[in-house]
Amino acid sequence: TLMFEIDDPILRSDFLGKVGGIEEKIYIQIDKEKIKAVPEKDLDRTSADGKASSVQFIHFNFSQNQIENFKKLNSEVFLGIDHNLYNHMTKITDECKNLLVRDFN
Repeated sequence: TLMFEIDDPILRSDFLGKVGGIEEKIYIQIDKEKIKAVPEKDLDRTSADGKASSVQFIHFNFSQNQIENFKKLNSEVFLGIDHNLYNHMTKITDECKNLLVRDFN
């Protein structure tokens, strides 16, 4: 689950009104390899006029090789968004990475 939390209602409305399709631009990067998020298809979270929902439900489908690379102690893992109006990437801390590894077991 990804949530865009913007306290100011005017800024929130302005931001969400511009980032339609952002759910298609989310990825996890393990070292140099990117794994694109797969948005849930239960309903469209981007309206016809390009407004995105503040909450996005996404999944990452890892191959066995990607799982093994994720688990390596020396691998660097990033979470990113590569939308033309919102581009951000952050490194997953070792503590968070170790907790996420449990999901693969």
